[in-house]
Order: sequence, then structure tokens, then C-alpha cells
Amino acid sequence: MRRIALIICEGESEVQYINLLKKWYKSPVRIVSHIEGTKITQALVENRTKELKISQWDHVTAFLMYDMDVTSVTEKLLRCRAEYLLSNPCFEIWLLLHAKDQKTALSTNAVIHELKKSSNVWTNYKKSSYTETQKEFLKVNTKTAIDRAQKLTEFDNPSSGIYKLLQVINDKYL
Repeated sequence: MRRIALIICEGESEVQYINLLKKWYKSPVRIVSHIEGTKITQALVENRTKELKISQWDHVTAFLMYDMDVTSVTEKLLRCRAEYLLSNPCFEIWLLLHAKDQKTALSTNAVIHELKKSSNVWTNYKKSSYTETQKEFLKVNTKTAIDRAQKLTEFDNPSSGIYKLLQVINDKYL
């Protein structure tokens, strides 16, 4: 059986992170990402899943990797049958968890501010691209981020379900 993780996401920041993971880890799971923006629906999830299922032996699991800072988008996401890799308020909370044990709620702008002051490697953070130093920081601190994320309440601010993707890569989830 061929296992495929379809990750439908909001934008380029998420895809860049997924590409890093694919580069770092050898996994029996094929990871495919699609940027779909805010037009997410159950029909779209089903169509993207069907596109990947080439044979009867393929097992495709759909994941939604989105920010929860826009209520109307979150409502659409929660109507979809998929696994959730949602971050509240935004993707950068996942990056912040690599550097800091964030337990209090933050706005999207405050997360970016906290990230930039959390460590020297993040001072010049720009969405959708990572310096070599930032990539190494993420790789070295992934276990710490997973531990911190697992202690947060899913969907609450702050939280991130992105750690579940690491479980997939490490063959513990699908």
C-alpha cells in the first residue's frame, strides 16, 4: 500500500515549511502540498484526494494546514472531513514554539513580534523564506516545539496542530 499525505494549505509559508520537512526526513509517506487559499470546501478536499489516488492500493489522508485568525475561513475548515494542522492565531506560532513556551493568547501581529524577539535567528524573519540559520534552528528544536504544542489545547489561542505532520513523517499517525 502506498501512503500519501495530502496537505492543503493557505499559502506559501506553509508550503516552504513542508518542503523543508520533506528535505530533512526520509519517510515512507509521500507528502503532497496544494495551496488553496481561503476557498476551502469539502468538495475541494475530495477532488484533490481523488486526483492523488491512482490505484486501489493508495491510501490518501487529507490534512488542512491553515491559520485560525480569520473566523469565516475557520468555519469552512471545520466543516471539512480531514485531519487538522491548524495554528491559532497563525502559522508563526508553530515557529515560535521552537524558541519559546508560549501559553498566553496573542494576535497575529504579536506572534510575529514575539518570534522576532525570541531568538537572534528570527530577528529578520520574512514570511515564506528561511535563512540557513533559521532552518537549522527549526531542525534542532523540532522536538521541543512538538512537546510544547502537544501541551496546548487544540484550536485555542495559542495552539498548533502542525506537530501531527511530524508524527506522519515519523510513521506514527496514518
